[in-house]
Amino acid sequence: MIRLSLASLRSRAATSLATFAAVLLGCSILIACAALFESAIRLDAPPQRLGGAAVVITGSAGFHLPDEESETVPYAERPRVDAGLAAKVAQVPGVGRAIPDVSFPAAVVAGERLLGHPLSGHGWESAALTPYVLSGGEEPRTSGQVVLDATLAESAGKRPGDKVDIVVGGQARSFTVAGVARASRQVDAPALFFSTPDVQRFSPDPGKADAIGVISAPGVSAAELARRLPAGLTILTGNDRGMAEFIGIAASRLPLILLSSIFGGLVIVVMALVVSATISLTVRVRLRELALLRASGATAGQVHRMVVGETMTVSVLAALAGLLPGWLLGRQLFSLSAQRGLVPPELRFHPSVIAFAAGVLVAVAVPWLAAGITALSAARVRPIQALAEAAIPPVTVGPTRRLLALVLGGVTVVLASTTMFMDPETASAVGGPAVLTGGVAVGLIGPELLNRIVAKVSVRGTGGMLAVINTRSRAVQFSSVLTPLTLATAIALSNVYAQTTHDDAAVRSQAGQFQTDAVITSQIGGVSAGLLADVRTTPGVAGASALVSSRGWIEKPYDSRGSDPGTLLGIDAAEFLTAPVVSGSLRDLSGDTAALPATQADDLGIKLGDRITLRLGDGAASEVKVVALLDSPAGYGAVVLPAALLAPHTTAGLPSAILVRAASNPDALAATLERATRARPGIDVGDQDGLSAMFSAQLGVQAWISYLLAALAIAYAALAAVNTLAVSVLARRREFAVQRLAGATRRQVRRMLLIEGALVATISIVLGVVIAAFTVLPMAVAVGSILPTGPVWVLLAVIAAVVLIVAPVTLASARLAMRRGPMDVISSPAG
Repeated sequence: MIRLSLASLRSRAATSLATFAAVLLGCSILIACAALFESAIRLDAPPQRLGGAAVVITGSAGFHLPDEESETVPYAERPRVDAGLAAKVAQVPGVGRAIPDVSFPAAVVAGERLLGHPLSGHGWESAALTPYVLSGGEEPRTSGQVVLDATLAESAGKRPGDKVDIVVGGQARSFTVAGVARASRQVDAPALFFSTPDVQRFSPDPGKADAIGVISAPGVSAAELARRLPAGLTILTGNDRGMAEFIGIAASRLPLILLSSIFGGLVIVVMALVVSATISLTVRVRLRELALLRASGATAGQVHRMVVGETMTVSVLAALAGLLPGWLLGRQLFSLSAQRGLVPPELRFHPSVIAFAAGVLVAVAVPWLAAGITALSAARVRPIQALAEAAIPPVTVGPTRRLLALVLGGVTVVLASTTMFMDPETASAVGGPAVLTGGVAVGLIGPELLNRIVAKVSVRGTGGMLAVINTRSRAVQFSSVLTPLTLATAIALSNVYAQTTHDDAAVRSQAGQFQTDAVITSQIGGVSAGLLADVRTTPGVAGASALVSSRGWIEKPYDSRGSDPGTLLGIDAAEFLTAPVVSGSLRDLSGDTAALPATQADDLGIKLGDRITLRLGDGAASEVKVVALLDSPAGYGAVVLPAALLAPHTTAGLPSAILVRAASNPDALAATLERATRARPGIDVGDQDGLSAMFSAQLGVQAWISYLLAALAIAYAALAAVNTLAVSVLARRREFAVQRLAGATRRQVRRMLLIEGALVATISIVLGVVIAAFTVLPMAVAVGSILPTGPVWVLLAVIAAVVLIVAPVTLASARLAMRRGPMDVISSPAG
């Protein structure tokens, strides 16, 4: 049977190619997902500027959820550590130096543009953590002096003694270049080093440090030094030190794990359906051959082993061929993730043999299971029955498949019904599986469903009538095309439109909480108090308010409805907030106070005047008094704090934006503010839409993931449909030969095939839209709408993709199938 399997593969290269291509692409994507997952687990980000420190001490790694045993969620802002700890660490035996490192946004002004932003300013003392060595000039000793990185100095054309304008603390200031320093190792982001007085002036949180770099004494290893340091500190060694230097490394773990897990799970489900459909079609076109083998004395076990052996031979070769494409695809996805802001660019793509082994094992296991199940039913059928089914294949499915389809269909309905009553964030997570359950249900009863739907269709002409008859009688073969196209359509539409509906509602709700005529933002960290004061005194301005955006938790009483931090907003002028006040007053919003969404307060049993504890974005705990309850949009409410309370607990230490109201002419306000801020580099002025854009930018990565999932689904469906459609058409050579002998022309046969393809494509699009509706419509209801929102071009693109998948392959396969004369096909043993 092994020799027979190999011989069969050689003579049936075309049908084997369909399985090979499906497994190859599936294995490549699975390896890419496993590589992304492993990179997320490792979080390998070698330090650069802090590379000279043997050990780095940082603030708390994240918020330890009170009701969870071990879950820790990274903070949204940079957690800091007491700078005074450096003096205590310096007393530990084996410590050479302990240097506090402070970072704050800074950028060099070159003419009217910013040079090389975003950059960071630091104290000169921390230059030893790289180390940086002066190549000219001297260290900064007094306020107003700065040392530039050699690369930055060359770009700016500055030398020691020159004057340079630097945007720091939210505004441009003039400094004297005291010196130029060169890094002893590669540092991608050039640094600016300031004097100690200036560091204290510009530090986002005076008395705190971003990290403490510890240089070991001669002969003391990093591991030994880490053991000697006091317990209870967050100590980083090796490449983990990069997490102290680069913001967002730790926070990128969960998004990257979710991305790889969603991709991997989706691929396994789609691959199982595609491969099983491909193998089933391959076996179906060979039923006459298998029946003759059984009639010649072959046992059911031998036939089963032959089919499984053929499939596994092809699958193993395809999986091995997918190693290099998988690595390349994973690297490309990782690069795109960095470009889109899902992960910091300093994080390294770091797969090991584990990722490759996992991808290959799953890619081989899926076709092994599919071949085993498909071959089992084919091997057990009686020879006479097999010959009859080869001529007229049955379109009904067994009771087991029908029952499973019914169960999965019920699950789809239940998921859709419950999703619409959930809050938007929970609905987004729970509603997604409805697409897979609905798609698998269609795949299980595909032949029967296709037969019944086409039975209701009437197409004029002889070719149309034959197309309907063929589609119904060959519903088993056509369902192998229907299933991947339906699943791809459903996945693409549901992922995109569920995400856009959620994001649009979030942006509308968040931006809609404020009423403003203009928005001022900065390209460098944030806006300064001086700019806010100047705006308030600008002619034509009725009022202005700082706006701070961050994320955090209500710790006491703890809100256990989700582990993700909630939105924190800071303002200093209550009249800009449009959310109706249920009780209390926003005029009292000053000092250690907060305004809460009324629904959230009711859920937690919080009343007006109660004191609650917030865990802010940098890990600091803040006890505040509830002075107002707001009628905020359901699911999108934010805890509102005074801007002066929230801003120091952000990474930049500055407000995110300034909201401005016009005194009389809102249309002219933007132009007025642009003139007033023209001398301030890096300042942008926008209208109300600018506020929406600011909130929308925070959600752009999730939308990108949805578009990527849609593209993946379409790509895999394209391959599956191309393979199965080609195999199905090429297996009908004799049928086309008979039609041509009966008087049909090649053009008439092609028209018949195009109508068959159009029927399958149309039905798959309709079914895909229906399945996607079970996810998208409940999401729309959950966010308070009736219909989903999103770009119409996505729907049109999906429809076009399905048509462009089916039509060209049908025509190309038809041309190949009718390349020989009809008598040559009839007389050929293989057809």
